[in-house]
Amino acid sequence: MFSVLHDKFMAASRVAVWCGGLALLLSAMMVTLDVLSRKFIGFTISGADEISGYVFAASTTWAYSYCLLNRSNIRIDFLYNLLSARPRAFLDMIGLLLLLYYIYLLTTKAFVLFLENVEQDATAQTTLATPLWIPQIFWVSGLGFFLLTLIFVAVYGFVAMVRRDWATVNRIAGVRTVEEEISEETHV
Repeated sequence: MFSVLHDKFMAASRVAVWCGGLALLLSAMMVTLDVLSRKFIGFTISGADEISGYVFAASTTWAYSYCLLNRSNIRIDFLYNLLSARPRAFLDMIGLLLLLYYIYLLTTKAFVLFLENVEQDATAQTTLATPLWIPQIFWVSGLGFFLLTLIFVAVYGFVAMVRRDWATVNRIAGVRTVEEEISEETHV
């Protein structure tokens, strides 16, 4: 059951990363067009920088789950690799739980900020005067999806630890091995 859910979270995060990447590409094209039009014809696309900032913030939060599920986050693993599977599993779970706590705090504060901006009908202090809830809904929903993914991975890891399945804990929360990295890079 957990592996099926893991695959579903992986598929959803992959779609989110592709959508975020497309949005970043489109915003980069818009900024490029703005710079070129300003240079050569004296016309500016007002708000290109603002929109690209919103896109960056939203696409980043939606990419967090993909990084978590693919174990792409950066870690200092000098001593970690010297340990056996059991202590590594405990360290992986401690790291996961600390990240879960941090993201829980961040997501709840972000959601409160979002609600306040909806209630106050707050707008950006820019030429676009964007209602802040519009970009924040994408940002907060990305954080919410990451929180949900973290909860799932933590429960999955906890169940694997109770079963003393250290390999599963490593597969879902541990540092990728050199062999896994090589396999991914050479996979055609």
